[in-house]
Amino acid sequence: MRNKTETFMEILQSFFDIYMPYSAGLSDNTIHSYKYAFRLLLEYMFVKRGIPADKVTFKLLDYNTVNSFLIWLEEERGCTASTRNQRLAALSSFAAYAQNQDLEAASVFMHNLKKIPVKKQKSGPRTVFSLNEVTVLLQIPDERKYTGRRDKVLLNFMYASGARAQEICDLRVRDMQKQKDQVRITLIGKGNKSRRIIIAKQCGEILCQYLSYRKIENRPNSHVFSSQTHEQMTISCIEGIFKKYVQAAKQQNPDMFLEAHYSPHTMRHTTATHMLEAGIPIIAIKNFLGHTSVATTQRYAELSQGTVNKHIKEWNEKWFPKQNVVTQKSDNENIMPDFLN
Repeated sequence: MRNKTETFMEILQSFFDIYMPYSAGLSDNTIHSYKYAFRLLLEYMFVKRGIPADKVTFKLLDYNTVNSFLIWLEEERGCTASTRNQRLAALSSFAAYAQNQDLEAASVFMHNLKKIPVKKQKSGPRTVFSLNEVTVLLQIPDERKYTGRRDKVLLNFMYASGARAQEICDLRVRDMQKQKDQVRITLIGKGNKSRRIIIAKQCGEILCQYLSYRKIENRPNSHVFSSQTHEQMTISCIEGIFKKYVQAAKQQNPDMFLEAHYSPHTMRHTTATHMLEAGIPIIAIKNFLGHTSVATTQRYAELSQGTVNKHIKEWNEKWFPKQNVVTQKSDNENIMPDFLN
C-alpha cells in the first residue's frame, strides 16, 4: 500500500501527465500555468515550512497552509489578485481530480480550498484581450457550419475595424470598396457621422469571400451581417455570439480570459490598445475609432501602459522565478519532481 506522500505525488503526476493533456485535452499553456502554480506551492512549503517537495502530503495542505501560500504570493512575490485567483483555480482543479483517486485524503484538501474565496480585483483599466487571447478567440468558430463561417468573419471584422456593435449592424455591402489589395469601409457612427477606414488585408479578403459565399456582393443595400431570423443583425445578436465564443475559448483555455466580464466593446478597446502598442499615433487611432475628442483616445495610453506592465510582470514571473524554484536551497536541496518541469 502506498504511503501518503507517494499518494499525493503520484496523483499529482497523473494529473499532469495523463488527465490534463489527454483526458481533458487542455492546451500546453494551461498545463504550463498549472505546473507553475504547483512549483510555487512546493517552493512555499520548503522555504516557509521547511518541508521538501517529496514530503508534501494532502494532510499538510490544510486551510491555514493554503491561505498563507496565497498571501505569500501577493505580499512576497508581488502577484496580482488575478494571478492569485489563477493559482487557486489550479489547486482546485487538481483537488477535484484527486478526489476520484483518493477520496478520503483529497476531500479534506478540497474542503479547505472551498473555504477560500476568490479575491475581488480592484477596479482598474478597461478590459482588453491579449494578442494570444485574440488569436485563440478568432480560431473558435467552426467554418464548416454556415453560422460558424459568419461568426468567424464577424469576430475578425470586430478586431480589424474596432467598430461599435451598432456600426457593425448597420454595415451594408455598399459601404465596402475593394481597391487592389485593400478594402475600405465606411462606418456610420454616433451622431450619424461617417468615417472611412482601411482594414487589414487578411480580414478584407475573408470579408469579400463571405459576401460571395452569401451571393450578396452585387446587392449594395444588403446588410453584411444577418441573423438567422433577420436580414439585419441586432446588437443583442452580436452580444450573444460574442459571449458564446468567449465562453468556449475560456473553457478550452482556463488559464486565459480571466476577467469577470467581456462584451463586444472589449474588442473595440482591444483594437485601440493593440494599435497604440504597435506605435500608431493617438490622433490616427482617434480618427480610426471615430472618437470626437482625442481625450477619449488618450485613455488607451494609460490602459496600454497597464497592459505593458502586466505583460512584463507575467514574463518575469513565468521565466525568471522558474530557475529560482529549481535551485532554491537552504540546508538541504529542495528537489522538484521532473513532471513539473
